[in-house]
Amino acid sequence: MKLRPAVTADLPEIEALIERSARSLSAGFYTPAQVESLLRYVFGADTQLIADGTYYVCESDGTLAAAGGWSRRRTLYGGDQAKQGDDLLLDPDRDPARIRAFFVDPDWARQGLGRRLHEACASAAAQAGFRSMALVATLPGEPLYRALGFTVTERFSLELPDGVNVPVCHMSRALVTS
Repeated sequence: MKLRPAVTADLPEIEALIERSARSLSAGFYTPAQVESLLRYVFGADTQLIADGTYYVCESDGTLAAAGGWSRRRTLYGGDQAKQGDDLLLDPDRDPARIRAFFVDPDWARQGLGRRLHEACASAAAQAGFRSMALVATLPGEPLYRALGFTVTERFSLELPDGVNVPVCHMSRALVTS
């Protein structure tokens, strides 16, 4: 399994991976209507992460098995379709780095790819001077992030443009810096 920075040419495969992951791994956590609303309004590639070199893919024999990243920008969640306004840079002395858009192909679920992506993200964020990380977790993602040392700081629901409400949570954790 190769982990590498995502490139613009990966976008079609990343989008397909996001759809497969969301539809399969959200079963039992969200209704089909909630998943489809998330796919329409929230889930998707954030091309700024790719441009920044902070979004990674895991691939096996040229096929994407997982993707995820971190950010030094203000946006906390969502793909390009969810963005509003400028995506300003964070101050690593005051702000937590963002963990963003982790998706795993259902055929590769629970095989350590999320943990591997997180380790790459945490290391890069620490090297960039960040002392903590924050994210918005979906219900299916929350167990992974808890296992990685994140704690829930707030539970809330996203009210999406079609009126669908989706429960999520803010989570955070300190980074070990040397």
